[in-house]
Amino acid sequence: MSDAISDKSANGPGQAEPGFAEVDAATRRLMAALDALERAVELRRDADRDEEELAARIQALGADRARLADELDGSLVRTRRLERSNREIAERLDAAIGTIREVLDAGEIS
Repeated sequence: MSDAISDKSANGPGQAEPGFAEVDAATRRLMAALDALERAVELRRDADRDEEELAARIQALGADRARLADELDGSLVRTRRLERSNREIAERLDAAIGTIREVLDAGEIS
């Protein structure tokens, strides 16, 4: 018999060769490493997706901010116009009230 055959029979029936156990252990480690790599890739993909969503939200917030700033500027212009109109109306009312009082006072004197 050859040495390989005698080695097999020396291990007994049903026992794995020493080289096979090492390959089996290496295969298990490789599978575990591949599983870990797959989880890491999924986590990275999720992080990238979250980052893209955050960038889109930031862009939307920037657009909203610009729109609101424009609306605020328009509102400030309208407010200033209204305040100016109110002052002018108040001055005219004061003048009209003064004229009416003068007319009334003049009518009481005569």
